Amino acid sequence: MSAARPDRPLSGGRIAVWRHPAAVRISHWINVAAVVVLIMSGLNILAAHPHLYWGLRSTFADPWLSTPTFPNWLMLPQGRNLAEARHWHFLFAWIFVLNGLAYLAWGLFSGRFRRRLWPTRSDLGGFWASVKTHARFHFPKDEEARAYNVIQKLTYLAMVLIVLPMMLVTGLSMSPGFNAIGGVLLDLMGGRQSARTLHFISAGLIVGFIVIHVGLVIWTGLFNNMRAMVTGWFVLEPTQTEAPPTDPDGDPT
Repeated sequence: MSAARPDRPLSGGRIAVWRHPAAVRISHWINVAAVVVLIMSGLNILAAHPHLYWGLRSTFADPWLSTPTFPNWLMLPQGRNLAEARHWHFLFAWIFVLNGLAYLAWGLFSGRFRRRLWPTRSDLGGFWASVKTHARFHFPKDEEARAYNVIQKLTYLAMVLIVLPMMLVTGLSMSPGFNAIGGVLLDLMGGRQSARTLHFISAGLIVGFIVIHVGLVIWTGLFNNMRAMVTGWFVLEPTQTEAPPTDPDGDPT
């Protein structure tokens, strides 16, 4: 377990605060590598039959959704190769799952989920105020940025507790090997085609989260956020205070 470290005063009134312990940083970068491979290999698998259905069977004449053609540079391996894409996908799926389980266990054991991610009653009471702040693209860089806001907390929890488990369950339910010992999952999903569609929806939610996450990392300070995820230290800027009103001669009133 990595204990919190005292703040470090910097020049110009800035403060370096300890944000990400080693366990968070290591699991984050393993996830980055795993998710990139999973998305690229998943696109190659989907390209073999770019249509989605509900239920037990593929109704070729009436798909629920048909996906566009993906460029080769987005797929792993480049060019259509279903067998090799599956090898990549299954290998990195297990890396992703084991890394996630290790992070989940550490987060619960260390209390980080409770301290950093679980919203308080006060957080929930300020939900709509936080929505309005985000809608104005106003993101604090002072003491207010020391803790995650309620939208961040709810989003991270939704990914960890809902979307990622759905991705795992739907992926397992499509595995012939797993069906042989736990076929009940496929029934719960409503059939193989429903599981495949739900797996695609889960993947789409993860991609959407990544796009928004990376966009906000850049918007709120790429260097500061990257430094925090590499070294653990996040820098807070001094709180901006309004200057007192002045009279026409320039003297404070």
